[in-house]
Amino acid sequence: MINVQIDYGKFYNLEQYLFNEVQPKFAVTGSICTLDFFLIVIWKSNRAKSKTKKRLAGLAGGSFASAVEQIAKSMVEADSPKRQLQVLMEEWGFLLPMATAILTVLYPDEFTVYDIRVCDVLGRFHELGTRKFSGKLWGEYLEFVHAVAKAAPAGLTLRNQDRYLWGRSFYEQAIKDVG
Repeated sequence: MINVQIDYGKFYNLEQYLFNEVQPKFAVTGSICTLDFFLIVIWKSNRAKSKTKKRLAGLAGGSFASAVEQIAKSMVEADSPKRQLQVLMEEWGFLLPMATAILTVLYPDEFTVYDIRVCDVLGRFHELGTRKFSGKLWGEYLEFVHAVAKAAPAGLTLRNQDRYLWGRSFYEQAIKDVG
């Protein structure tokens, strides 16, 4: 029996694990293991992980692993970022925040996480989070991405622009709370 050593420390910083290990692996293979997909769900919304897992398993005929496999395949087969978002929202029932979190991990140069903290910093886009997919929603999401880029310092990647604005929101809230 082979004893495989797991570096559990890499899971301490979940975002770092997702972007440094999961994303490059997906870029090469076009697939994502069930655990790694589940870790994306936890990263975005830990409180919704069990409900999301159960919902996806139901949509895939009872298996969460099958759902993850189908989702990865449909992301690779989609002919555009717009179609990728549409598939996650229409076929898999994700709302914009979770759909963009998944897509941000898989395609960090094309997507950024739709997050209420970032909306607060931007002072708009709050209403997008609960809406169903449409051409209009896609256009508004692209406006959100553009606003993120415009509000963050120049020269940052899209992922780091998002982190900057999220961090700004976190800092401003902490200042208010300490008050």
